[in-house]
Amino acid sequence: MMAMLKWDGHTHTRFCYHGSDAASELYIDRAIELGFERYTLSEHPPLPANYVDDASLFAELAMPMEQLPDYFQYVKEMKEKYEGAIEITAGLELDYLQGHTDFTASIVDRWQHELQDVVYSVHYLPGVGGMRCIDFTPDDFKTNLLAYYGTMEKVVDEYYDHVEQAIAEASKLPMRTRIGHINLIQKFQTVLPPLDEEQLNKRMRALLPLLAGSKVAVDINTAGLRVATCGNAYVPPWFMQECISLGIACVYGSDAHKPEQVGFGYDYYEQHYLKR
Repeated sequence: MMAMLKWDGHTHTRFCYHGSDAASELYIDRAIELGFERYTLSEHPPLPANYVDDASLFAELAMPMEQLPDYFQYVKEMKEKYEGAIEITAGLELDYLQGHTDFTASIVDRWQHELQDVVYSVHYLPGVGGMRCIDFTPDDFKTNLLAYYGTMEKVVDEYYDHVEQAIAEASKLPMRTRIGHINLIQKFQTVLPPLDEEQLNKRMRALLPLLAGSKVAVDINTAGLRVATCGNAYVPPWFMQECISLGIACVYGSDAHKPEQVGFGYDYYEQHYLKR
């Protein structure tokens, strides 16, 4: 088998207001130490004003619009600084924003010449009072999502409906794209009512033909392995095997929000995808 590029395709920076203010050099130096050859900076872009019905939380979710030029300049500086040592690519972790896809499209249009990689994710669902963040806290999930939908089965269906829309939006983009942490709905699985595994598998299997019919890859996101209430990577081994059989690309993503998280769980990706 041909050797594959060692690539961390989902990472964050000091422009993430719910992560670390550490300089990207600390992340990138660790990536080089671990033998990575490509490293994608994929920060959360701005959100529409008041998109989430929680002002204090909203301030932590994404950078303000006026910082987006600074972010791309920062990425450019990292690319230049590390040229010849590791390939740095400019990315964003876009969200499927129900009712505001034009907002996302305007960001892509403005920055498409700089933008090399997009991780397209679902973090928000309609809930009590408006849009709610699915991965904030278990208590917030119970109060603002589970209470709104009534059952976990209904929340799961709404989530995967949004993931399907995210794939459709990602497939329109001209740069490299991948669907982010497709099982993020499992983040709090040990402290919420049980999820129906048959339902999860059915909804995930329905994603496969959508991905196979597009150029959208899958973010093999290992962050769930470091979340006590999850304990799993956000992509199960069986799904990776199906992707392999259908020719759907899978890209490792540490989803690092701190320098020490770079490369986390790469052995999981190696075991279930590279050593097939």
